[in-house]
Amino acid sequence: MTTVTEVAHRRGTQLLWALPLAVYALSRLLQLALVWWMADNDEVRSRLLAWDGGHFVRLAEEGYPAGYSYTAEGQLTGNGLAFFPGYPMLVRVVHLATGLEVGTAAITVAWVAGAFAAVLICALGTRLYDERVGLALTTLFCTQPMSMALSMAYSEALFVAMVAGMFLFAHRDDWLFAGVFGLGAALSRPTGAAAALALAVAAAMAVHRSRRAARTATDATDATDDTDDTEDPGGAGRRVPAWQPIAAAAVALAGVPGYLLWVGLRVGDLGAWFDIQTAGWGTTFDYGTSTFKFVRDALRTGEGWIQVSVAWMVIGVVVLAAVAVAKKVWVPLQVYGLIALVLVLGQGGYYHSKPRLLVPVLLILVPPAIAIGRARPRTAALVLSGCAAFGLWYGSYLITVWHYAI
Repeated sequence: MTTVTEVAHRRGTQLLWALPLAVYALSRLLQLALVWWMADNDEVRSRLLAWDGGHFVRLAEEGYPAGYSYTAEGQLTGNGLAFFPGYPMLVRVVHLATGLEVGTAAITVAWVAGAFAAVLICALGTRLYDERVGLALTTLFCTQPMSMALSMAYSEALFVAMVAGMFLFAHRDDWLFAGVFGLGAALSRPTGAAAALALAVAAAMAVHRSRRAARTATDATDATDDTDDTEDPGGAGRRVPAWQPIAAAAVALAGVPGYLLWVGLRVGDLGAWFDIQTAGWGTTFDYGTSTFKFVRDALRTGEGWIQVSVAWMVIGVVVLAAVAVAKKVWVPLQVYGLIALVLVLGQGGYYHSKPRLLVPVLLILVPPAIAIGRARPRTAALVLSGCAAFGLWYGSYLITVWHYAI
């Protein structure tokens, strides 16, 4: 006979995978329908493989170039070494293992990774808050203004899956998996450095909890199995050997420097990755000077609505990050989100790429997810539907009608 506990467990398991998968699948279908509506039917695939997708496909087919690339005039330009290996190498594995055409393999990897990201984000939000907040967080993630990147041959979906998995396992004190996912994030995008630093903070918190628990056990005069006073709201609450979180953080922290060093040794110039980034995409870190000037000029004299909308998004994410800090979101998630946000807003480059670069900054979605999760179901449904309608349309517009790279 099925017990109440078993029913509750089954319902919780369903929430952790079935509902976020349904949200993800529905958002992708609606997004693709919008792309098909805005573009000619035969252009949908080409749109999903556009811009950086072409670089990823070439890397999966041909591997990394041996050195710098130059234009016909002899000027340094960007090449595949600017892209971290996690996503293109996984595409190559899928291509070789299944026989899928490389472009199809690239899209498939992104779609599957996005599904994992949705499930892991829901599980993380549920663990940090509750089921409704977890589902709201997943919905906001899947329908944010440039969630279109989750359907394209881009690395965002894989990166977010790695980051969300890293945080989930760290919060559960499963440090082996946290380290593996942290390394995966670090080898997927340069923002993986922010994730690795956040994991180091989570590891430090775990070591502190473990030592405090050991002191409490030693000093207690009446031994008891009750360990409630050693638990921390920001962690799983169980004692683990100190070497486990330290090792997990060390592995993750090695990812980004390791790839940058590999590029430097391959080219023969330790600063090669930064030079290639600047030459190809103008993404030099300028401490936010370019972003500040862009927002100022867009609000004063901006003519195009895309330019103005991106400026307001930049303002909005800064406000949301401040609210997240005020709400005392789990510290490692704060560390990751704030550093990732600084990396996005602190660099120059194409302003129309900012919405896509903000997709992995999960911190900015937490305050609205909490508010929606606490609202009445009808209100929550209306707000999420409105956000989804705008976000899915916005991303579809940027890869069809808008003619510049995102």
